[in-house]
Amino acid sequence: MSKPTIGFIGLGLMGEAMVRRLQSLDYALNVIANRSRINVDAAIERGATEFKTARELAEASDIVMLCMDSSASVEQRMHGVDGVIAGLSAGKTVIDFGTSLPASTRALGEEVAAVGAGYMDAPLGRTPQHAVDGLLNIMGAGDRAVFDRAKPVLDDLGENVYHMGPLGAGHTAKLINNFFGMTLATSMAEAFAMADLASVDRKALYDVMAAGPLHSTMMDLVKGYAVDGKPEDLAFAIKNARKDVGYYATMADDAGAPSLMSQGTKQALAIAMTQGRGDQMVSQMVDFFAEMFTSGK
Repeated sequence: MSKPTIGFIGLGLMGEAMVRRLQSLDYALNVIANRSRINVDAAIERGATEFKTARELAEASDIVMLCMDSSASVEQRMHGVDGVIAGLSAGKTVIDFGTSLPASTRALGEEVAAVGAGYMDAPLGRTPQHAVDGLLNIMGAGDRAVFDRAKPVLDDLGENVYHMGPLGAGHTAKLINNFFGMTLATSMAEAFAMADLASVDRKALYDVMAAGPLHSTMMDLVKGYAVDGKPEDLAFAIKNARKDVGYYATMADDAGAPSLMSQGTKQALAIAMTQGRGDQMVSQMVDFFAEMFTSGK
């Protein structure tokens, strides 16, 4: 059976890695420039075909994949006379691999279904290197028939491919996951900064905490910077963490269950961004807390 032609929008760190993986498996790739040409040009050199508009890309593709930074970016690419939806027809599939608001996902799904195509949310876990190796965690959601049709391609991208339920369930699970992860990471960053204030060695604090039930991979990733000076261990920017935790809070509000626990995390990340730290990694929030604790002394 021939492989479907893939149209890919959003060749950032993760998207570029996914495109490389697909091309290594001999998928035909259609691409479009979004914010930068560097990764698009590299994909073209490997054999991808470039299109000028999202509509033309969708017309020439069996599956359109988006790996973008926000719901607003996804909506912008989907809508309009040159948007993805304008180029869809019956039997085509659109997959949003980013972290988007579930309500936006469900609304787009209705528009896609109206032209006879299928829409999925399939947010990702793990890193770009996992993407290159085909070892992503993929939280797929949407109509089961659409998921089953796309699953062979998803299996080429991911080690663990889940069907989470109806459209929006994948993004819901991802937002819960990221709320918990970023709350844990920022809490650990504060803990290291508090240790400084109390004249407790960071490594000694980590050793004690890691020896008990609090030990986690996220703790280790924050320790990678706080103790070992390696911010790349947790390659997730403060600005992206703030966006995801904000989306989680919005989702909770929409459900009529305002989140209490996300408020401190969201506020800390937001203040860090106002200080110009948005492009730093989340583990570097230890510097934010350390400076905050000592600024009044």
